[in-house]
Amino acid sequence: MSVTPRKAVCLLSGGLDSTTALAIAQSQGFDVHALSFQYGQRHSIELEKAKLFAKSRGISNHIVVEIDLRSFGGSALTADIDVPKHDTLTQTGTTIPITYVPARNTIFLSFALGWAEVIGAQDIFIGVNALDYSGYPDCRPEYVAAFEHLANLATKAAVEGKQRLKIHAPLAAMSKADIIRAGLALGVDFAETSSCYDPTPEGKPCGHCDSCLLRAKGFAETGQADPLYAKFGMPS
Repeated sequence: MSVTPRKAVCLLSGGLDSTTALAIAQSQGFDVHALSFQYGQRHSIELEKAKLFAKSRGISNHIVVEIDLRSFGGSALTADIDVPKHDTLTQTGTTIPITYVPARNTIFLSFALGWAEVIGAQDIFIGVNALDYSGYPDCRPEYVAAFEHLANLATKAAVEGKQRLKIHAPLAAMSKADIIRAGLALGVDFAETSSCYDPTPEGKPCGHCDSCLLRAKGFAETGQADPLYAKFGMPS
């Protein structure tokens, strides 16, 4: 007798982390429903990558939700603020950078929670990382645990005992190198992902924003070249 796979909602940005998290969900046997956002981000090329990745992984249900966080601004990703550029990670400092988008993961997880209740899913995957990351507060394990607690107080299905929601953050304690290794082992083509906060319209990464530097660190620690640069060449 065949067993119907459990449904899971997976947040998919089109970047290195979210694609690996989705691949992990698939490897665990979940029927993945992918959720992406057009939120006014300057690096919207990642959405094209998310669509292609979902298609390549056989995801039949991929929704892109449009919300305009430019209405609030407050971030270099959603306002007319320059994305900070550096030559090395040591220059990035220890404060939370201006690329932090206020409450972004809370907003995204809230949408995922609503969709999960509608489709009867009890699992949500998010590709946050709290080891090789920029210090965003909504990427920490304590934040994920707190949202999971909230989620189980917030829905009709949970209150009626029909749903016990689990927020999965499989990358939380992994280094960027370990994430890359995990993704490669699961068939993720990192040449078809986008991590840069300030890419060209064609998707060429700047090579100097926090996200580019963290990605470069990860690939350097694996001893492999980033396949994205085979397409665009190394950044200047």
